[in-house]
Order: sequence, then structure tokens, then C-alpha cells
Amino acid sequence: MKPISVLIVDDSAVVRQVMQAILEAEPGIRVMGAASDPLFAIDRMLKEWPDVVILDVEMPRMDGITFLRKIMSERPTPVVICSSLTEKGAETTLQALAAGAVDIITKPTVGLKNFLLESANELVHAVRGAAQVNLRNLGRIAPTPFSAAKPPVAGPAGVVVERHSADAILAPGNGQAMVSTTERIVALGTSTGGTQALEHVLTRLPRVCPGIVIVQHMPEKFTASFAQRLNELCEIEVREARNNDRVLPGLALIAPGGKHLLLKRSGAFYLVEVRDGPHVNRHRPSVDVLFRSVAKFAGRNATGIIMTGMGDDGARGLKEMAEAGASTFAQDEASCVVFGMPKEAIKLGGAKKVVALSEIPRAITGA
Repeated sequence: MKPISVLIVDDSAVVRQVMQAILEAEPGIRVMGAASDPLFAIDRMLKEWPDVVILDVEMPRMDGITFLRKIMSERPTPVVICSSLTEKGAETTLQALAAGAVDIITKPTVGLKNFLLESANELVHAVRGAAQVNLRNLGRIAPTPFSAAKPPVAGPAGVVVERHSADAILAPGNGQAMVSTTERIVALGTSTGGTQALEHVLTRLPRVCPGIVIVQHMPEKFTASFAQRLNELCEIEVREARNNDRVLPGLALIAPGGKHLLLKRSGAFYLVEVRDGPHVNRHRPSVDVLFRSVAKFAGRNATGIIMTGMGDDGARGLKEMAEAGASTFAQDEASCVVFGMPKEAIKLGGAKKVVALSEIPRAITGA
């Protein structure tokens, strides 16, 4: 197979050198160049167009956002944003995701070289995921969105991190659905390309709709800004979930980056629990964890929807929801940016229906 060609654009020589060394050590990935700013990058891209671009957003001569918009208007290409873990970095990253970036890699303001080495597998995972993006759907879903990043698959020197299942957070239910009630719960799970898809879905919901709980794979510090932006665009209320928040009609709660989100029941009410714990399916938050909790505590009162994303997180949880009597849906391949998570859910038999992105708002409202 043709190797994935990658262009690194970052004004830090350390970042360029370390990223290049990490990626060149990986089979199936070729670094075609490393540029210190977008103008040098443009010269390189005129000679050879990359499969994936890794882009810093704060650079001299031309900022990363302007460069990203130029790429997307001329020749849409998967772009992975390299962003600092700061409030300013989060805001800038949201602009980049709104302009069409598909993933985020975070970096600290100090200890950069060691951090990059320790996060080598996160970088490789992001590049491989970006290379799987359906270019026809890149930037076509909505004019103003964002996307997700994955936690490391392994530690430095190729030491593989143990892959936990949802059992590490919550024991499975007994498979018996709860008695139906009039209060409905909708659980959404998504990853790469999911922020675009979430915006498309949530902005089309009426103010009166079932309570929604969401896992979008996204780094810590970014989910609050993401939720705030969606809240400004939607008729429903959207915010980052807090421990013991009640799930209410017309409210969407998004799992905080770096924490698991679970549904629980207290008397007649549904609440959420925000919990620490190991990565599940290499993610925290994990869709499988959310879906299992919804299967266990809401059963047939719930609707589960798995959307665009790389990997298989959520596939087993959606099957558990279906077995508990919930209505379950998977986004179809034609409308996905990455047909990974929905494909695995369909393969396991967890999705009772496969629908286009445009049909998901109707699946939520039941209209």
C-alpha cells in the first residue's frame, strides 16, 4: 500500500524534529517535509500534495487558521491541529475545527520534547485516523464545526497500554429493560468528524426534545468551549456535564474531556455521573461506558445513536442498549467522515437502523 505522506508545519524546530523522527519510525507513514511556516509549506505543497497535514495554529507570516482556510477552499485535505493546552489555545482550536480540521493534538507550554516523545502513539493514531477521512464529506456537513483527539494508544518506547473494556468502570446490567416511562433519554457517541456531525444534528433540534447525553472524543479543556459554542448556535441548551446534573428535556450534556460520563437514576429522575477511571477502548470519555450505563439504567426508555468516528468505541455499548430494549441507530457510511465506529456497531448487530446524518434529528425527536 502507498504510505501516508505527511507534511509538518510548525515554527518550533523541536516540534518538527521530534514529530518527524516519530512518524518516520512508523511503517506506512512517510514525512514528505517539514516547514517552519505556511508560506514555506505552500511552496512544498505545490511540488507534492500531502495526504495529511499537521499544523500549528500560531505561527509568523501567516497564521494557521488562514492557511487552513486556504487549503480547504482550494483542495480539502485532512488537517491535524497541534494546539497548546491553554484557554487561548482552546479558542483558537475551535476556530480551526470550524474551518475544517479533523483532529487535535495537544502540547504543553513547557517540557515539549519529552511530552511529544511520551505522546508518540497519540500522534501516530491521529495521522492514521486522518488518512481514513472521507474527503467527499470533509467540510461538507456544516460550515462551522470542530473535531476530536484520541488519548495515547501506548506509552513511550512502544509499551502498549492495557486496553480496558467498560467493565473497568461499570458492571453490565442484567439485560432486563426497565418499565417504560414517558421520560426519554438519548445517548450520542462520536469521534473523528463528530463535532461537525453534532453541530448538524443539534442545531436542527426543537427546544422541546428528549434529554441528551453525549460523548465526543475530545481532549481536556476543549469540551467546555465546544459546548459553549454549540449552545450559542442551538435552540436547545448545550453545556459540559457536571456531576449530578439532571438530564432534562431540551438539554444536551457533553462529557468533559478526560472524564467518563455515566447515566444513573435517582427515583423518578435521570442524573449524570462524571467519573475518573482508566481509558476504555483507549478513550476517556468512552462511548461504551456511557452506552452501558444508559442500557443499565434507562433500558427501553432510551435511544442510542453512534456516529462518525475511527475505531470501535461504542459498538459493544450500543449492542447492550439494543438488548435492553432501546431504539438504536448507526450513521450510514455515505454521510460519515470516518465509517469506523458505526461500521463496528452494525457488524455486532447493535444498530437496529442505519440512517443518514440528515435523518438523525428525526430519530431523536421521534417525529
